[in-house]
Amino acid sequence: MAPQAAMPRLVVGITGATGAVYGVKLLQRARALGVQTHLVVTPSGVLNAHHELGLDRGKLEALADQSYAPGDVGACIASGSFDTAAMVVAPCSMKSLAAIAHGLSDNLLTRAADVTLKERRRLVLMVRETPFNLAHLRNMTAVTEMGGIVYPPLPAFYLKPQSIDELVTEGVERVLALLGLRGAAPQQWAGL
Repeated sequence: MAPQAAMPRLVVGITGATGAVYGVKLLQRARALGVQTHLVVTPSGVLNAHHELGLDRGKLEALADQSYAPGDVGACIASGSFDTAAMVVAPCSMKSLAAIAHGLSDNLLTRAADVTLKERRRLVLMVRETPFNLAHLRNMTAVTEMGGIVYPPLPAFYLKPQSIDELVTEGVERVLALLGLRGAAPQQWAGL
């Protein structure tokens, strides 16, 4: 009898950038796909999720299989020996982007991202800020050069979405597909 495949593990970070709905939808879809989620939310991420969605830390953490405090730098996700499939920061603030780009593992979220990069695992940053200044662009370039993927959640209007939820869902499905997770269902362009 072949051993049963372990459930894939996904680290999810939520920061204080606008777009907390992306992190929430990602956690919901990952659970539906049978992916084990490990969540770290910054204090600004909690504040933003409360403002945008009416969620407190407890309600956010309930969406994940495991959650950690940002100051818990001794958590399992801070080590490369803890095997994960990937990490997504959704949304990713410019502050967190800068810390990741420069290897400043000053909290658990940025340490987990650093570990993801050093272990050559997939890291996706759903950056949220416009317009970009030169520091933002250079930090995105640095993360890209290290193997990360910068994925601003820009809407695909050619799919003719009928709601904000459809826009968010499509962005999340595309990220899940980028991660190579089974069951991701982004809409495919069929041509004109």
